[in-house]
Amino acid sequence: MSEQLPLKVYYDGICPGCRQDRTRYERWAGEAGRQVMWCDVTEHQDVLREKGVDPQAALLSLHVEEGGRIMEGIDAYILLMRRVPRLRPLAWLIGLPGLKPALRWLYDGWVRRRLAREGRLP
Repeated sequence: MSEQLPLKVYYDGICPGCRQDRTRYERWAGEAGRQVMWCDVTEHQDVLREKGVDPQAALLSLHVEEGGRIMEGIDAYILLMRRVPRLRPLAWLIGLPGLKPALRWLYDGWVRRRLAREGRLP
């Protein structure tokens, strides 16, 4: 198997569910998880701006960086999930052309409701 590039995951470290997802991912990823660096959006706002990413947009949608290229939303989840054997089938499924836009719509709505409930949506 070829060497994979490290990933930087820009996630909402304030969100308990997001932290729980991170812990679950690290547990499932095992050795592959060592190639993933988790960056709390609130602590890396300047870095995100330097990369052309609005920190508010990074709160609204997961952003993953690989080799200098940043993916966001469902594409970021797919990139992350492909690293974990038990998640590869799910990565394939959520990437299907008919399903991907619907999942994006559902995910965006869920995140906006969560941030609004927490008083963090402008």
